[in-house]
Amino acid sequence: MTTPDTWRKSSYSGGGDGNACVEIAHRPTHIAVRDSKVPARATLSFPAAAFSTFLDSLKAVNGEG
Repeated sequence: MTTPDTWRKSSYSGGGDGNACVEIAHRPTHIAVRDSKVPARATLSFPAAAFSTFLDSLKAVNGEG
């Protein structure tokens, strides 16, 4: 998989410059995730359906879903 060019920080990145968060990038079939503090390091890639299930689970745990 090639490295995505368009990264988006989490809306939960906190105050200041948002240096304690992750960034995601959408690909046609996968979602890429990286640490915003060290973007040149490893990128994780997940199938889009698995990532969606992961987010739904987080929302349920946090009472948002």
